Amino acid sequence: MIVLAARDSIGTSTHIKPKEQFNLFQDTRVRSALYQVLTILIVGWGIWYLISNTAHNLDRLGMNTGFGFISTAAGFDTDFKLIEYEPGVGTYGRIFLVGALNTLLVSILAIVASTIFGFIVGVLRLSDNWLIARLSLAYVEVIRNTPLLLQVIFWYIGVFSILPRVKNSIDLSGGAEVLVLNNRGLYGGWPVPGDLFWLTTATFVASIIGAFLLARWARKRRDNLGLQFPTVRACLALLIVPATVVFLLTGSPMGWDIPTLQGFNFVGGFTLPPAFLALLVALIVYHAAHLAEAVRAGILSVSRGQSDAAKSIGLSSNRIMSLVIIPQAMRSIMPPMISLWMNVVKNSTLAVAIGYGDLVALFMQTALNQAGYAVEMVGMTMAFYMTISLTISWVLNVYNKRVQLVER
Repeated sequence: MIVLAARDSIGTSTHIKPKEQFNLFQDTRVRSALYQVLTILIVGWGIWYLISNTAHNLDRLGMNTGFGFISTAAGFDTDFKLIEYEPGVGTYGRIFLVGALNTLLVSILAIVASTIFGFIVGVLRLSDNWLIARLSLAYVEVIRNTPLLLQVIFWYIGVFSILPRVKNSIDLSGGAEVLVLNNRGLYGGWPVPGDLFWLTTATFVASIIGAFLLARWARKRRDNLGLQFPTVRACLALLIVPATVVFLLTGSPMGWDIPTLQGFNFVGGFTLPPAFLALLVALIVYHAAHLAEAVRAGILSVSRGQSDAAKSIGLSSNRIMSLVIIPQAMRSIMPPMISLWMNVVKNSTLAVAIGYGDLVALFMQTALNQAGYAVEMVGMTMAFYMTISLTISWVLNVYNKRVQLVER
């Protein structure tokens, strides 16, 4: 570039900058915008091509399209549902809701139980007791290296299907016959709230809020002053005592619908079919084994100096694990836990192998065979699982950012 020099009227030398020339194809802003526009056009054309081609093929084959089937009555029933549904009256939209709730029920229970069990096994893997450590290792290695589908079938055929018959049911309530198990499922008493039970519910909700605030105050007090507070015992007392007192003062407004044996089966209470139990146990056992390894690796990632420093100030082994090791290990545990929780929801689709009425079995199999709206039903099912997975990922990523180290 040549810089021109000129003299003004006083005789001083000034520099004259050359005029910048705009080049359409070399400007970074233009190229960036151009690439984005081209990407949008290509993606839009691909979506349009897929939709138009699919619609043309469906029309050529004479297959129905659209979402009008949602309000059409479905002519089949399911043996397990959390909401009311009557075949011939309930719609395919209702069937979708029944399957979605069944999927969410088994997934949420499996996530909670597998997380607790996985943490326990992960800690036991590092136990100083040789037998406990080896048993935990054997459990993890056997379960992790066995396909989940085989485990689901094993629990269904090899465990729950060979339980005693109804008349020889196993009483899990110690003779009270409130919770019984047989080859037709698990039967238990169902609570029936009275008129004033809402006061107990309101008290319990207020206790939950109070326990949360108490735990937050105790944590700040510990961080600022270094003073310990019995948070667990105080929170448990706050959750149990006020609600129990209100429940007793209002006359115990709670009844129970107890299952009773009538004829060849139990009537009343709640019922969990063998397929549900087999799927739930398989999901818990399988994913807990995977989480146990993540917990073990997370604990080992914490420097030994941290535990040595905690011992030097007199902390017990339990407090060292809960206050020092686990909080730091969560930085390594959270990423695999996010994937594990999402896998629990997606692996629940294996319920179709044993006849549990989840979303895939009810909506994308039975309903699809009757109604015939393949593209719409598959799309709705995929959207459901994608929404649940993205929600889990978003929630856990928020927590993951909070526990990660922040550079200063």
